[in-house]
Amino acid sequence: MGDSNTSSFTSSASEIEEQIQQLHQNLDANTPAQKRALSYSITICQLFNQVLQSKLPADRIIAEYFRAHKKHGSKDRRVIRETLFALFRWYGWLLQFNDQYDLSSSWFTSLVITAKLEQHTWQDINLAWQQFAGRPELESIISIDVEPQLVAKQHWLQQGFPKLDFAIKRLLPAWFWSHAPKLSHQEQDALVESLCSRPPIWGRLQGISFNEAIAKLSAADIQAQASHYFTDSINLGHKSINLNGLSIYRDGKVEIQDLGSQVIGNICAPKPDDNWWDCCSGAGGKSLQLRSLMLQQDASSTGTLVASDIRRKPLAELEKRALRAGFNNISLSPWQTDELPVPESHFDGVLVDAPCSCTGTWRRNPDMRWLDDESAITDKASLQLDILTRASKAVKVGGHLVYATCSISPQENEAVVEAFLAQHPQFQIETVTHPFTQVQVEMLTVLPYQADSDGMFVARMIKN
Repeated sequence: MGDSNTSSFTSSASEIEEQIQQLHQNLDANTPAQKRALSYSITICQLFNQVLQSKLPADRIIAEYFRAHKKHGSKDRRVIRETLFALFRWYGWLLQFNDQYDLSSSWFTSLVITAKLEQHTWQDINLAWQQFAGRPELESIISIDVEPQLVAKQHWLQQGFPKLDFAIKRLLPAWFWSHAPKLSHQEQDALVESLCSRPPIWGRLQGISFNEAIAKLSAADIQAQASHYFTDSINLGHKSINLNGLSIYRDGKVEIQDLGSQVIGNICAPKPDDNWWDCCSGAGGKSLQLRSLMLQQDASSTGTLVASDIRRKPLAELEKRALRAGFNNISLSPWQTDELPVPESHFDGVLVDAPCSCTGTWRRNPDMRWLDDESAITDKASLQLDILTRASKAVKVGGHLVYATCSISPQENEAVVEAFLAQHPQFQIETVTHPFTQVQVEMLTVLPYQADSDGMFVARMIKN
């Protein structure tokens, strides 16, 4: 373990490997459970430090590892994956063990505490890690039942380690709080608690009724639930899903899209015969949503959707997804230069889903809160304003311009929209209804705890 932005090990890959071996070499693993626990620990430690050293996303690192090591069964993968992500989820608290114990004891203490906080069920492995930690105080604290609420977990740890500080705010990097939205103390705690919990898999139905979708998913042993907010949203639970094994997915009847992300398409509110441009489409989740919303209103919709991005690979993925869904009237127009790849003053609606710090997605990527630093937020506003300004030229009079990010920082959100409006008086902000709170707002921020989703921001403007 190490500080919030660097590994405890040195930067050399060979030195990291050597120190990981030293961390584990003096341990006696006699029972089958201890041997498995030791093997898991070595793998998790390697992956953990590879993420910190490379600053690459943990999901990419672990996906590459599993592709190269096909020997692992489903249980092995689950133990490795869930422990790795959980270590980053509780990293702000776990860091303190480095100052209390030597490297080996600190590492295994972190594994034991993480397993308890997450209620992991592999008890034989957890017990072996506890034995390797060699800390007598762990035995008494581990035997105490812990309620799932974050404050209960905080009190449990404080009881076991009274000299340490388990403030809830420590679970996010200190630099974040100077760029966070204005929240009450209670709301701050709710935000942290949501970011330290695993989100469900949210889907969006396309051309299929909810009851029919539920029946197909139930046949595949997936217990899905409806959303309270959008008729085409569906909660697919927390278990990993082999999407390609589902006919409903292969036939394009369900797309994976977080509920917070779905808010953006619903705020866009395209009409059946509108022409929309998604200027930063990526792989096209929101492009498909916009087209689906048109078709929901009118199966004979003549509306069109143009998707643009500077990257060709995501656009190729969008093309496949549109074909799978049977959607027509979606075309691709990649950015070639700084010039617009589409006509000016042409569209009924333009969606600018701008590049951002992605702080709203920290639930799904807990490692990123420790890999990034303050510049992830502070460096983005000028680019976001530039993209928004250029894209606005494509909006026709009476048309809508929608600005969105998956950040919850006002510096990337409200500040960018306000700067744009100050420079472009022909655009006017519109009041919209927050779908989760029903409050009328001009700038809509979705916080993860409001509806068990990612965090998002969206604002809709009209060109007069």
